[in-house]
Amino acid sequence: MEKIDFKKTLSNLYSPKNTDTWDTVDVPGMNFLMVDGEGDPNTSKSFTEAIQALYGVAYTLKFMSKKELSKDYVVSALEGLWFADDMSIFEAGKKDAYKWTLMIMQPEWITDAMVQKAVEQVEAKKHPVALGKLYFKEYVEGPSLQLLHIGSYDAEAPKLLELHATYMPEHTLGFNGYHHEIYLSNFNTTAPEKLKTILRQPIKPL
Repeated sequence: MEKIDFKKTLSNLYSPKNTDTWDTVDVPGMNFLMVDGEGDPNTSKSFTEAIQALYGVAYTLKFMSKKELSKDYVVSALEGLWFADDMSIFEAGKKDAYKWTLMIMQPEWITDAMVQKAVEQVEAKKHPVALGKLYFKEYVEGPSLQLLHIGSYDAEAPKLLELHATYMPEHTLGFNGYHHEIYLSNFNTTAPEKLKTILRQPIKPL
C-alpha cells in the first residue's frame, strides 16, 4: 500500500527552500482539524491540550483511513494561525495577547462522518481535555507570501517586521488573512537554532 507524504505531493506548500526571500504561492482550500485558543504558547496549558486533542484525532483518522479505505498517509505537520486585536504585538513579541488556531491538514477523502467517529474513539480511550473544542472545516488562503524560517520562534520577529513594514508596502500588498505558521520540526526535541518553520501571509493587492 502506497503511503502518501504531503510534504512531497504538496512540496511548494509544505517543503519550501527559500529562506531569504518571500515567495508567492497560491494556497488552495484544504480541510483541517482545528482548535482555537489564546495566550502565550510557551506557558498556556490550553496550547498543549489543543495539540494533544489534534494529534489524537489525526492519528486515529490515519489508521481508520488505512483500515477502512486502504489509503495510507503521513500525518501532516502541526500548523498555527496567529492573530490579535493589535497585530503589532507579533513584532513586539507580546505573547500573552496572542490568539491562535492550531490545526492539522487532512486528506480530501476524510469526511465529517469519519472525523466524528474518530472523535468518539479518542474520547472513549483518552479523554483529552480540548477534544470538545475540536472542529473540522475547510480553510482557504489563496495568494500568499511564504518563507522558510530556520531558527527559534523568537527570531521570527525581524522577518515579520520586514514583511509587514517593508516588503508588503513596497509591493502594494495588503493583509488578506491571518499570519500562518507550519511547524516542520518537533519543538520538544529540536534545538531552537535548528527549528524549521514555514511563515505564510495571505495577501491582496491594494
